[in-house]
Amino acid sequence: MKEFYNCDCMEKMREYPDKYFDLAIVDPPYGLGIENMSFTKNRRTYGKGKARRRDYKIAEAWDVAPDDEYFAELFRISKNAIIWGGNYFSLPPTSCVIVWDKGRRGLDFADCEIAWASFQKPARIFTYLWNGMLQGGPKEERFHPTQKPVALYRWLLSNYANPGDRILDTHVGSASSLIACEELGFDYVGFEINKEYYKKAVERLNDFNAQMRMEWERRLP
Repeated sequence: MKEFYNCDCMEKMREYPDKYFDLAIVDPPYGLGIENMSFTKNRRTYGKGKARRRDYKIAEAWDVAPDDEYFAELFRISKNAIIWGGNYFSLPPTSCVIVWDKGRRGLDFADCEIAWASFQKPARIFTYLWNGMLQGGPKEERFHPTQKPVALYRWLLSNYANPGDRILDTHVGSASSLIACEELGFDYVGFEINKEYYKKAVERLNDFNAQMRMEWERRLP
């Protein structure tokens, strides 16, 4: 089961029975104001003129924080959850805080990002300096304002998922989570409401799978 939908996650989540997914790894928008993100201000990423204004409107429309109903549905259909931006939401107390240390200090973006997790496990830190490279592969294309590296999701799956688990991502964005699932052999369901991001994510996922097939064929005797 490897399914990726261009849809409203709230509508789609209602279709699944209780505890259908073993693990949800989600990165919902925090509603902080996309214009304040360094990614949006970075002209080298967004370009200039019409292209930059167009991409900004895509991002601005996406930046709406989820409400309580979202979290109720997420917990209903998932046995466990890892929620990026957990420090911005009203979630139950947990011992299992996960920190992505970005490996740099004092720049115009946060030194780290924090996830809330439902596990009864100690807090953990994953240090990874984003250099835009997939392990053993091409450079990661960055097109989403809160895009995270595939390596981060690979680490999460390796440490918090078990073989055979079903993985859910309600806000796929750039498809980094789905690529990590493909790499490690996990079944997944993903949702992305924005048509432009969905299209880019599908292209990225297809490119990755095509590359993996080429690598597999190259190794055949």
